[in-house]
Parts: sequence; C-alpha cells; structure tokens
Amino acid sequence: MNYVTTGHGPAILLIHGLFGNLDNLKSLGQALENQYQVIRVDVPNHGLSAHWPQMDYINLSQAIMALLDELGIEQAHLVGHSMGGKIAMATALAFPKRVLSVVAADIAPVAYQPRHAEIFAALESLPLTELQGRPQALAHILSHGIDDPTAQFLLKNLQRTESGFRWKMNLNGLKECYSSLIGWHNCPPFVTQVYLGPSLFIRGGASDYVTAAYRQAILAQFPAAQAKTLEGCGHWLHAQKPTIFNRIVTEFIDKQSH
Repeated sequence: MNYVTTGHGPAILLIHGLFGNLDNLKSLGQALENQYQVIRVDVPNHGLSAHWPQMDYINLSQAIMALLDELGIEQAHLVGHSMGGKIAMATALAFPKRVLSVVAADIAPVAYQPRHAEIFAALESLPLTELQGRPQALAHILSHGIDDPTAQFLLKNLQRTESGFRWKMNLNGLKECYSSLIGWHNCPPFVTQVYLGPSLFIRGGASDYVTAAYRQAILAQFPAAQAKTLEGCGHWLHAQKPTIFNRIVTEFIDKQSH
C-alpha cells in the first residue's frame, strides 16, 4: 500500500473511503501529527496503491497488518471514513491485540444497499481518450446527476497522460468488488467476532449511513462503543465540519493514549 507518514509518537492509521485517496483525511492528520505518528494510506485499488482483482475486508485487514509490520509498529489507533471505517473495524475484529482503538466515521458494521450506480455510470462513460480537459470531465459527471462537491471529489482521481487521461483508481476492480465493499455479513469471521477495545462512531446528522436501527449491530461487535453526531453535515462530515471532526477524534484518541 502506498502511504505517507508524518509526526512522531503512538501510531495512528488514517483510512479513506470509496473513490478516495490518502489526501482525504490530510486535515485530520495535520491536527494529530504534533503528538502522534500519522500514517495515511491509499487503500488498494485507489491512489498509487496496487490494483487488486479481489478486494474484501479479510484481505484488506491483512494488508493493514502487513503495513504495520513493514513499519515496525506493534499497535496502532485506526481511523476510517465510510469504507475506510469498515476496514478499521474489520482489522480490529481480526487483530484485536494490534489495535489500540477504532474511530469509524459515518459507517456501521452492517451490509448496505447499493447506492453508487450513478457514480459508476458517470465514471465509466467518461471518454478518457477524447477528453480535452477537466471542465469537460466535470460537465460530463454533473450531467449524470452527480452533485458538484461529489463530482469535484471524484475528479481528484483523474490523471493526465501523454495520450489523454486515465483514472488513478482501478475503476473496473472497484465495480467487481463492490458487493463485498458494501457488504458485511458475507465477511466471516468478522460477523461473529467482538472488539472489546475503545471505539467511537461519529455520524453526520443529515446522513442516513448510521441510523438508530444500526445501534444493536454496532454494540454487538463493539460493546465499548461511544457515539457522536455532527449536526448540519452529511456523509462527508470530515470535509464539511473539519474543525469539530478533528477535535472529536483527537480528544478521543488522547484519552486512550494517556
């Protein structure tokens, strides 16, 4: 996995969500790096990391462990947004002695219904070889019903080449693995395991990713879970309310570290 590491101290691994890259949680990393060693990763099939034909939470959690081993880190705090939160949860369930705490941002340990069909359609239909520039790409994505902030976020994956443009992410691989990424109960052994360490679930007040209906599912696997709601923001809570989000995460991890 491609990664960037900054700061010194107890280790914190920051894991982005679907279609993202290691810059997504950069603001949080900057808030933490004065006291901690912060590792921001490109999840496989994203950014500059390897393209995988098969991607599920079992092999993703093993990849997180391999990275910690490579860096000589025995234990780390894990912070993840959306898919990254599921990776953090899966890693804590599979390797509990290696995980000091878990922060899951706007995601629960449940299977979700598909909700990215429009995004896949917009990205797959973009004529990369004929593309003149980013304004044309933006107009194309917006024409598929994608809102402007999401379109701008997706276009961070677009990279100019000598012959046009390419996606940094493995778009075909992500589509092939999509059912595994939105799933959870198809991920044994995780669904029967429990992580007893400290965990924090932060949800956006206007988001439907973490609802009251998921409370029992969270507590069943993360019985020590704490919960926070950031009002006035949706699924992209870390980008919409960065100051508050960064403070909540920092204070939670500080409590586990002292």
